[in-house]
Amino acid sequence: MLSPPATQDPRLLRRLLRAKDRIDAAPYEAWPVTRLAKVSGVSPAHFARSFKQAFGAPPHRYLLTRRVERATALLRETELSVTEIALEAGWTSLGTFGRTFRDVVGESPGEFRARERAALHTSVGTPPCFLTAARRPDLKIAVLEKRRRAGAGKSAANQQEVLP
Repeated sequence: MLSPPATQDPRLLRRLLRAKDRIDAAPYEAWPVTRLAKVSGVSPAHFARSFKQAFGAPPHRYLLTRRVERATALLRETELSVTEIALEAGWTSLGTFGRTFRDVVGESPGEFRARERAALHTSVGTPPCFLTAARRPDLKIAVLEKRRRAGAGKSAANQQEVLP
């Protein structure tokens, strides 16, 4: 049986928060682990391990969450094109943006925008903090893991034998 994680040093947590705050302030920037580790003043391996322990997600997954949140807000609130939104949210590749967005949200950016605009009238009177929490992307598992699971379900369905 695994023992519960050790309590982290408060000084380390403050340094990890410094890196997390940098991501929150500029999620559109490139944030490799080495850069975040420098902000925190620890080694990259120690940073990645400590960040996941402190915040429940690896640094890259946390960054993806922030970028998807930004993209969904821009899709909902602006008339910018999907390409402009992808670039403003921090992606350098439109294909990667579309694939990641679909994996996390469950629909393409265009479908998301159309659905949100149609549902705009139904959320009148709901406090914005509740809407934000409900719309937060769920990245409890890695995007690639979601894709692998979806692929396993499709291949199992294709392998079922049809009886005459």
